This record gives sequence, C-alpha cells and structure tokens, in this order.
Amino acid sequence: MTATLSTIAIAIWGAGCSSTHYRKSADKEVARAIAEKTPLVPNMDEHFTIDHPTPLDVSGLPVRNEDHDFFGSNKGIEKGAHFITLEEALDIAVTHSRNYQNRKETVFLEALSLTQSRHTFTPIFSTRSSASGATSPVDVSREVTRLVNGASVTQTESESSQQQQLQSNTDTGFQILLRSGGRIASDFSVDFTSIFTGSGPGIVNSRLAGRFTQPLLRGAGYKVAMEQLTQAERDLLYQLRDFVQFRKEFSVQIAAGYYLVLQNRDRVKNAWIGLQNFKLNVEREQAFAKEGQRTQAALGQLQQAQLTTETQWNNAYRNYKQSLDQFKILLGIPVDTNLILADHELEKLTILHPELSVEQAMRIALETRLDLYNTKDQFEDAGRRVGVSKNALLPDLNLVVSTTAYNRAGNSPLKLDYDRMRWTAGVDASIPFDRKAERNGYRSSLINYDRAGRNLQLAVDQVKLEIQEGWRELDQAKRNYEVAEIGVTLSQRRVEEQELLMELGRGTARDLVDARTDLINSRNERTTALVEHTVARLQFWRDLGILFIKPNGQWNEVKHAIKS
Repeated sequence: MTATLSTIAIAIWGAGCSSTHYRKSADKEVARAIAEKTPLVPNMDEHFTIDHPTPLDVSGLPVRNEDHDFFGSNKGIEKGAHFITLEEALDIAVTHSRNYQNRKETVFLEALSLTQSRHTFTPIFSTRSSASGATSPVDVSREVTRLVNGASVTQTESESSQQQQLQSNTDTGFQILLRSGGRIASDFSVDFTSIFTGSGPGIVNSRLAGRFTQPLLRGAGYKVAMEQLTQAERDLLYQLRDFVQFRKEFSVQIAAGYYLVLQNRDRVKNAWIGLQNFKLNVEREQAFAKEGQRTQAALGQLQQAQLTTETQWNNAYRNYKQSLDQFKILLGIPVDTNLILADHELEKLTILHPELSVEQAMRIALETRLDLYNTKDQFEDAGRRVGVSKNALLPDLNLVVSTTAYNRAGNSPLKLDYDRMRWTAGVDASIPFDRKAERNGYRSSLINYDRAGRNLQLAVDQVKLEIQEGWRELDQAKRNYEVAEIGVTLSQRRVEEQELLMELGRGTARDLVDARTDLINSRNERTTALVEHTVARLQFWRDLGILFIKPNGQWNEVKHAIKS
C-alpha cells in the first residue's frame, strides 16, 4: 500500500513539474548534439542558438542631419533618420530576420529529433499504479448463548454483512535496446489486498521478471539495429551543412538587397540632375524663342523631354522607397522604422576580379561545396539501406532468455525467494510466407540507390555549370562596367558640346535631348554594372564554397581577386 501511494505521489509531482524545466532540458541536450557536430562542418556558427532577440533599438545608430535636393519636395525625407552600414545591416539581419530564424529552428528541430533517436538506446524506465476498493456480501456465523428453561443453551446464528477491501497494484520496470538488436526488459510488480471488515489478513504478492531477446537473423547486427540512429545522426550533419550554405546565400542576399536600394537611390539622383538640366535648357530656349531665335517645335521637344525625365524621376523615387521598405522586411524589422542606408557604401565599391581560372575554380568547388558533400553522403545512405532492406527478407529467429522470482507468502514484497527462481531459455522462429512488403521494400531500395548515384553525377555537373555561369556573369559585368565608364565620359562630352552649340545657335533640340538622356542612362548603367559585378563576385565565392561568414553575417573578403 505504501509503495502504491508513493508511486501515485511521484506521478502527481512529475505531472506538476514546470514546463520551463522541460524546455531548458531540451535546449541543453540539443545544444550538446549540435556542439558535437559543429567541428565537422566548416564555418558553422559556434554560438548557435534560437533564442529570440530583443526588439531592434535604433537609438544608438548615427543620424542623418542634411537635406537632399534630389528628393524634390520631399528633400527632408531622410533628415533625422538613422542610417546603417552594410555590416550593420548584416548584423541586424542575422539577429532579426524571420527567414534566418526559421532556418535556425529547422536545425534545432532536427537535433531535437536526434535526441529522441538516441533516447531509444538508453534505459527507459516506466511505472504504473492502480488502486480500487470493493464491497461484497458475506455470511458471518457466530455462537450465541441463551438461558432456556433455566439452562444455558449455545446456538449458532448467521447474518449477512458487507466485506470491504482495498486492492492495489504497482508495476515498475525498464527496457533497453542494445546496439546488437537485442532487447533487455525488467519488471517488478507488487499486488496488495487488504480486507477492512470481516476476517482475513492483508495479502502482498510481488514478482521480479527479466527477459532478454536477441534476433539471430532478421533484425540482427549493429548496422541493422542502428540504422535509425545512424540516419538521424547524419541528418543533423546534413542540416548543419545546409545551414552553413544558407548563411552564405543569406549574406549575399542581404548585400544584394542593400546595394539595390542604394542603386535605386542613385537613379533618383541621376534623374533629378537630368531634370534640373532640362529645366535650365527649357528656360534658356524659351528666352531665345521670345527673341525669335528658336522655333516652337524645338522648344516643344525640350519641354517634352523635361516631362519625360520628370516622370522617370517620379518612378525612380517610388522604386527607391519601395525597395527600402522591402529591404526592411528582409532584415526583419518593422517597415515604419525610420531607417535608411549609408550611401557612401556605394562609393566604396570597386571592380575586384578573380584571378583564378575556370578550371581552378571548378576543382576548388568540387572539394569545398558542402551541398555536394551532402549528396555524396546521401548516396552512401542509399547503399546502406539496401543492406537493411535485404536483411528484412530473412526469417525471424530470436534467442529468448527469461527469469522470474516471487516473494514468499507473508514476507515483505522486497524479500524475494531467489532459491525458487524460474529460468527459461529457447528460440522463437517465424517463417512467414508473405514477404510482399519486404520484397517491394528491397526492390525500392535498389532503385533509390541507382537514383542517388545519378543525383550525385547531376550534382557534380550542376556545380561545374554554376562555376562556368558565375564566371561568365562576372566577366560580362566587368565588361559592362568598362563600357559604361566610357559611355559616361562620351555622354558628358556630348552634353557639353551640345550645350555650346545651342548657345551659338548651331545645335538642335533633338541632339541635346539625346545627349542628356544618354548621360542619365550611362550613369545608371555604370552603377548597375558596378553593383552587379560586386554581387556576382560574392556569388562566385559562395559557389566555390570559400565565402566564409562571420557570426554577424559579414564575410571575409577572398584574396584571390585583383583590382581592375
């Protein structure tokens, strides 16, 4: 009875344990599992955590205090706003990005699944208790002595009574799965019966039983028994590699988004400069037209060009604000946060071109790409599962050994009679004739193995293709920048020439419009080419697998590049 009440008390206490305790326990075990595999994955974040950050505080960031005329009537739109550098944007992104947090949680969940698989091979304890009361009618006989005619007479009388009793059962045991495929199970049970009314003492029966089962054919062997845990261990490794690859892609994505916002801002500036120049040209041509030195057709051409440029400026301003808001969402901060980007980051960009050959780049990528390592290991997984599926075709043959000991009547439940312990040993055999499911599983594993081999070949070719495409994109961006640089110089000269010719009365409005439009376009194209080359270079290092990311999302600049 005492054991039953103690078990029930423990169960109630366990149910009342703080949920915080379970959360911390899970976090610690997951952290250990990830820490074990972190050294196996280059560039894995050594301080991995899924703790939610505090809301972003921008009060410590620098503030912009100047107006910008190229925003037109909204020239003070950036005044008082906090601005961030690219490095600060990356730090904010890895801390607050929703997508980044989701990927970290995916890693955590995979590690959590691994802890469950590991738990399967540890002793698993369990306990169960039950208690019930019952009443039952019983006939009670008693002798009654009475005086009859002066003599003492003893008579036996019977009467009905309710007998009350309490029955309880406590069952405690454990089981452990061995890495050979065997299983050990032990169970200790106590049955207690106490009669409260009527006659009869309390009865206590206890039993200790143990059982060992070891497969000899189907399910036997380390590889078969450990398959689930082996795959779980490797799945976490794959997830860590995927996360490292994601970190590289994420940093490049943030950098591309950052430069895109600045590129759109630069387009606003270029369109505004072109618009102001057209306004000056229109004002001058209007003065000449009043004097009869210009035709209305020529003046109209310039006015139409002014309106077109103003539309371009309006569109550029809208695109800039929209891209800035989208970038805030990418960072994981509220859209209404008064935050802008540091425009001097665009001025720091230069053409840094890789000095590696395509062949060298391919060799590096094939040795360093973590996603390719995953594909190679998954090919090994498929081969291992063929062996497991083949084992499932064998008949069941298990060695079984069991033992049981009881307590003696009237003894304490913990005092077992080991001298009368019962032992059994034997084998269980089963040769089922229906092996359709196992047959299909084996055949499927062979097909999946062939598929995994083709996927590996495809992955190698995809890596080579990405390197070639990345190299072509880099080369094209470099050439585009060189052409745009020349285009800016030529367009500037054309504008100066057309301005002079217009002042001398020898130029045409069409030539001036074309020159100014080309100057705006060539400036935009130069900025675009510079940004595209920078992003393409980062993508190229990423595809090579040598873009190493710091904990704050910033990368170590690769030295295999020269300034053009």
